[in-house]
Amino acid sequence: MDIEIRQINDDENEIGLVQDFLYDQIKKEYGIGPTPKFHYDIESMGDYYIIPERNTFFVACDGDKIVASIGLRGYDLDYDFFKDEYTKDDTASIWRLMVDENYRRHGLARNLVAKIEDFASSKSYDKIYLHTHRYLEAGLPFWKSLGYKITVEEDDYDETTHMIKYLNKY
Repeated sequence: MDIEIRQINDDENEIGLVQDFLYDQIKKEYGIGPTPKFHYDIESMGDYYIIPERNTFFVACDGDKIVASIGLRGYDLDYDFFKDEYTKDDTASIWRLMVDENYRRHGLARNLVAKIEDFASSKSYDKIYLHTHRYLEAGLPFWKSLGYKITVEEDDYDETTHMIKYLNKY
């Protein structure tokens, strides 16, 4: 396997390929198609990941085929329990970590997270937020193995678990 990890550019064709990959993975993992309520960032990748200087999106490619992805953007959620704790100035958030099932268990996710953490540090973020879902078998063990700590576990329909990792200063 000769995998290349790279940032995506503000290129319509490249963005289209990334969107196709993401929607294919979402269909496989969650059994749903494009849903504006949940996938607004995929539809507007430039606005969420490419144009803002402190945001980014990486893909892992095997030749011309995208096999994994991860995005990072300034924290922009509106959870009441984090209202005064996280801001887009000090907190980055991880989005869209997806790995094609044929490429799992080869370290791709770890390598992508390392790239994102390096990027976040270089952009002076103090911490990285993410949320995952308890029904995803490998999710919590994976994130914990990378030093992410659970902050809130919700009993919502989606079994949401919120996590944080402090960078540089802590």
